[in-house]
Amino acid sequence: MPESIGPALRRRWRQLGRLPAGRWLFSRLLGRMAPYTGSIKAQVETLEPGYCRVRLSDRRGVRNHLNSVHAIALCNLGEMATGLALMNSLPAGARGILVALCAEYHHKARGPLVADCRCDIPPDDSERRCEVVAAIRNANGETVATVTATWLIGPEPARETHGD
Repeated sequence: MPESIGPALRRRWRQLGRLPAGRWLFSRLLGRMAPYTGSIKAQVETLEPGYCRVRLSDRRGVRNHLNSVHAIALCNLGEMATGLALMNSLPAGARGILVALCAEYHHKARGPLVADCRCDIPPDDSERRCEVVAAIRNANGETVATVTATWLIGPEPARETHGD
């Protein structure tokens, strides 16, 4: 039986997060699990139950025609931070799915960016909606975007077993 998302994230982060290239490797593995999320090549810097910090380098692949980081790349970064902060908090047997996403853009985003997200830790796997907010800041500490994600969490569906 596959491992639930919360315990799997915690285990992988414990294995890789402290190694010299472990954060980079963890971030690449995450990108393989969620290819669209991986497309922005953000790096997870900190991952704790209820907290995540993700860094995005400013490079041509995430820029728009205004020579700033594209709005959807910012949205993707915010979703990544909110999802990791929450999913890493889930107990075994729980899962989450994004059901709403809202982004507010405050300034043109240029240079390295950091998304910080802190959220409440769900006490159990009962079904509920969790609104989680990530603030995205530039190197000067200015908030360039705020992403609010609504995640529906609840128990994983029962897995079918097939007898022979």
